Amino acid sequence: MIEALAYILVLLFNLLSLVVFVHVILSWVMPLDHPVRSGLGRIVEPMLQPIRNILPQTGMIDFSPMILLILLQLLQQLLAQTFL
Repeated sequence: MIEALAYILVLLFNLLSLVVFVHVILSWVMPLDHPVRSGLGRIVEPMLQPIRNILPQTGMIDFSPMILLILLQLLQQLLAQTFL
C-alpha cells in the first residue's frame, strides 16, 4: 500500500516538473494574460514565490524554477529510495 502511494507521488512530482518546465518555456513566448499561461501560473507560482523570497535578486534571470525543479527531483529520489 505504501509503495503504491509512493509511486503515485513520484508520478505527481514528474508531472509537476513537466508543468514547471512548460510554464518557463511559455513565459518566453506567450503574453502574460494568455489563458494557458495564466492557468499554469496558478499551479506553479505559489511554489515559486517562497523560493523567490529567499533568493537574492539576479536582474532579468529568474533562478526559482531551476531551484524548484532540483527540489522536486530530490524529493522524488528520497521517496523512491525510501519506499520503492
